[in-house]
Amino acid sequence: MATPDPSLGAGTPAATGLRVPLKMGRICLEKVWGGRALERVPGIELDLPGPVGETWELVDRTDQNSRVSGGPHDGIALRDLMATDREALLGKAAPTADGRFPVLVKYLSASKPLSVQVHPDDATARRLHAGESGKTESWYILEAEPGSLVYLGLQEGADVSQLGVVAAGRGLVDLLRPWPVSAGQFVHVPAGTLHAIGEGITLVEVQQNSDVTYRLYDWGRVGLDGQPRETHLEQGLLAIDYEQPIEGPVSPELENLGGDNRGATLVDGDHYAFAVHEVQSHLEFAPAEVARAIVVLEGPARLWTADAEEPWTMGQGDTWLVPAIVEGFRVECPDSAERVRFLLIETKA
Repeated sequence: MATPDPSLGAGTPAATGLRVPLKMGRICLEKVWGGRALERVPGIELDLPGPVGETWELVDRTDQNSRVSGGPHDGIALRDLMATDREALLGKAAPTADGRFPVLVKYLSASKPLSVQVHPDDATARRLHAGESGKTESWYILEAEPGSLVYLGLQEGADVSQLGVVAAGRGLVDLLRPWPVSAGQFVHVPAGTLHAIGEGITLVEVQQNSDVTYRLYDWGRVGLDGQPRETHLEQGLLAIDYEQPIEGPVSPELENLGGDNRGATLVDGDHYAFAVHEVQSHLEFAPAEVARAIVVLEGPARLWTADAEEPWTMGQGDTWLVPAIVEGFRVECPDSAERVRFLLIETKA
């Protein structure tokens, strides 16, 4: 497990030749609502013994920072690559206001429901002095037990004036709109959406690089330290976008891309684009002039770049970062696999 390092970005030699894809190391995080389901789906190794709720696959924050795993840049932190080779890494993509990589990618698995919470949009985060940007996020569902639910927005006809009375208790859940969810579905959660992830769900989350969360209700439980978890009732009520249209889980329709390959764009927003692909032969991706990430859900896969003499092998569960300076790439299905399924995340200019 990577250890937070307050000196990240200081005194590290400049990375050179950033023309290769980068396999990112994994950071496991213990959560009171977590478990061990990620060992089954997508089938990754967890290096903590307790209830792991999240693994951060691509992150550039002060408390946690991804490091490259293997290759010529082995061990280098993403923070350092942003400090020394930002143009080669990001290209035209915009960093955060404090110069960090703009998106965060994680696996999340809930053996118990997560808190009822809301993330502010950028303007509200500034108004509430949150200290960083707002947070829009998107979920790709990997597994959902029968009867699993996500909660998005308020019930139609819900009396908004009741929120201040019930928001800190179980009555809040009765005002939320429950949505059944199943594997392969996609959920987009714009900033300002009151939401919760129910139990029995494993997913990939792509989000703005922000950790501003206003927790309104936490099911009456205590944290890993045995103490009640903090709630943020006043900020949460201010951060909700009561006019935000709510779209529930979507079952994407994959288009035929030729060569027994299929794909679909799930979201193309202001902060990131997010697509799912299934490959049975190979699929070419043209230069994009921005950083892109590949999350391998079903593999293994081979990754070729234009000037590579040998492909990189991507294992199931891996997350790879393709710098903007890399001039296109190809994802192949090896003979040993029936298909490769992966998510492609594109940063935004």
